[in-house]
Formats: sequence, C-alpha cells, structure tokens
Amino acid sequence: MAELHAETVLRVHHWNETLFSFATSRDPAFRFRNGQFTMVGIEADGRPLLRAYSMASANYEEELEFFSIKVPNGPLTSRLKDIKPGDQVYIGRKPTGTLVLDALRPGSRLFLLGTGTGLAPFLSIIKDPETYDQFSQVILMHGCRNIADLAYQETIQSILPGNEWVGPQVRAQLIYVPTVTREPFSTNGRITELLESGAFLEQRGMPKLDVATDRVMLCGSPQFLADMQDFLTGRGFEDGGISNPGHFVIEKAFVEK
Repeated sequence: MAELHAETVLRVHHWNETLFSFATSRDPAFRFRNGQFTMVGIEADGRPLLRAYSMASANYEEELEFFSIKVPNGPLTSRLKDIKPGDQVYIGRKPTGTLVLDALRPGSRLFLLGTGTGLAPFLSIIKDPETYDQFSQVILMHGCRNIADLAYQETIQSILPGNEWVGPQVRAQLIYVPTVTREPFSTNGRITELLESGAFLEQRGMPKLDVATDRVMLCGSPQFLADMQDFLTGRGFEDGGISNPGHFVIEKAFVEK
C-alpha cells in the first residue's frame, strides 16, 4: 500500500441522515492544488476500500477535510459514516483532478456550480487567494433537494469572510447562492433552470453568462453535469483541461459508493 498513507480522524460532523464531513491529520509531504481530489478509505476485510474525494480544505491548511454522502448499503460510505476521532483512514498520495484554475482560460467571472457533495472542491477554491486574483467576481451556486442538505452555509457566510488569507476578497468578490428544489427557500430551482432563464442573474444586477468573460467549474450528479454541459456548449463554451484550457471544466471522477 505504498500509494496510501494512514491519517488520524480528528473530527466528524453529521449534517443530517445522508451527509457528513470529517477532518484528518495531514502528512506534510501531501501537496495538492485547490480543487483536486484523492483516494480516501478504510480497511475492510483485510484490504483498503477506497473512493475519490475532493479536498474541502485549502492546500495551506494543516488538516484535510472531506464531505461525503451516506449511501445505504454502500460498500464504503456505510462503514465510513461510523468513523470517530482517533480512527485511521487511508489517504492516497497522488492527488489529481480537472477542477483547477489552470484548466480555464482567462476571464473576469468564475461560476462554481455544484450539487450535493459536489460542493467540496469549491470549498477549497473559494479559500484560495489566487481565485480572487484571477477573477473579479466568483459566484458559488450550491443546489440541493432540501434545506437541510445545504451544508457549510455558516462556513461560507459567516466564517470565511473573516479568514486571514482571503477574508477581504471574499467579502468583496464572492457571491454565494444556495438553492433547493423541494422546499420553499430564498432561492428555489435547479441551477440549470436558474441560469437558462437569465432572469435569476438579471434580478441581481448581473449580466447573463457570456463566453467572452465567464468561466465555469462543474461538480455534481451525472444528470446535472450532462445538462450543464449541453447548456454551456450550446452557448459556445468549450470544455477544457490542464493541457488544453477551456471555458468550463467538469469533474467526472465521482460515483456514490
């Protein structure tokens, strides 16, 4: 298991019956770029049981944090949800992923669009000073079915504005838009529907998506990714990657387990 190293669980937070977060110690040699993911898991039946998780913590933080769904009878998460401080988890030594700033062409607005636990990589990106150096405005949209699924609201709205690294930039440049589909809330509707209508942005005094100025990162359910990709390519946006930067990037590595 040379490609893995063991870390100690420091904290576990259960947001509700289907979502939880956990923080672990961090090997000083483990380096990553904000937005990347690595393999995370536990030992089961004498072997590592792993899946891909984005780092929800920033690359300058001493701990690693991850955001997970609880899948009933899932081979990993049905076990992982029961971890406690002091337990050990395995962390992959080789982070990777497409949700990095270098995969995007220069622009002025950055849209971070995620559903469910697809919020995780964007939590690290909005803590990155480089994000605000490259984009004058950052719009984080998090879509969920229910209000209780909108994890990290307090972190984004109350704690991050006081962050020693990016607090002033967050207060001046970050726009956070949580939205739900199954309960009355300040914003209702799927992210795709809100952007397609154009009215959502206009009501906030912002122009519609424009390929000349806007860049987009996507992370979430397969249907969300497919719908958003169709929406963006239909408006002239080109998919990109680190070797060939584009107008938008998608993280395709995640499946619920």
